[in-house]
Amino acid sequence: MDPSRAVSHSSCISLETHRKSGAPVRTTVWLVEDGGLIYIRTSPKSGKVKRIRRNPHVRVAPCDFWGNVKGDWVDAEVQQTTEEESEKAKGLFLKKYGLQIRLLGVLARLTGRTRANMLYLGIRLGTP
Repeated sequence: MDPSRAVSHSSCISLETHRKSGAPVRTTVWLVEDGGLIYIRTSPKSGKVKRIRRNPHVRVAPCDFWGNVKGDWVDAEVQQTTEEESEKAKGLFLKKYGLQIRLLGVLARLTGRTRANMLYLGIRLGTP
């Protein structure tokens, strides 16, 4: 299977960002795909967001829930989403991960955190 296709059809991907020093940091994230663009969701205060703002060039690979890579790495670039794209991505996440997303929301509220301010980012595959 084409590596880009394997990434977009996976339920989780390993997202490799880079620290200022150049050291790679791999994070497992859920994804949805729409029109050739992959969307991920994260807290706006997460380390990956800070690293992506500094360097939007990333690598992604299909992986399992625990981050074990199950395919080839693909170069990609992360971009901010518009409010409209974020709403569309939110709906796609609810459709794909419905019960899991809702359970995470309940757990977040029980621990005093909120998931309401999630940030949605777009990933374009195959960009150097």
